[in-house]
Amino acid sequence: MDQTINPGDFWKTLGQRAIGATIVTVDGAEGPAGFLGLSATHISANPPMLLASVDKRTSALRDIQERKHFAVNFLPKGAEAIADAFGGKSDLKGADRFSLGEWTTLETGAPIHAGALGAFDCVLEETIERDSVVIVIGRVVATRTADGEPLIMFRGAYL
Repeated sequence: MDQTINPGDFWKTLGQRAIGATIVTVDGAEGPAGFLGLSATHISANPPMLLASVDKRTSALRDIQERKHFAVNFLPKGAEAIADAFGGKSDLKGADRFSLGEWTTLETGAPIHAGALGAFDCVLEETIERDSVVIVIGRVVATRTADGEPLIMFRGAYL
């Protein structure tokens, strides 16, 4: 079956799923980098592994591939400005996005949002290229959690 789905319909249908706002970060060669990574999810708990789909045009992809690590940050309610900045919906670009909020690190040096409800620090294990994306698979080497409510995205808006 070789049906072509309209990209607008694809994204509209994906928007019907409520999802936590997630930032994927890396300490790049020229400073911290990151993006809104709504496709980041777990693969297994034993061993602990995560994946994120990264658009090939995303500048942070090169840093992840070269630095061999990344972090996944689950944003708390109230972090809309951070999600917008990392999602390209503000004037902030590159490392300037990290001027919002407080940031720290765990094991790899990848930026961890200090207010993240959950953060996974990962060592890059594998990449898989598929069409316009690269799937990065990471082995979790450190975690951190905090209390609070999640920043939820649904139909392109925050809940």
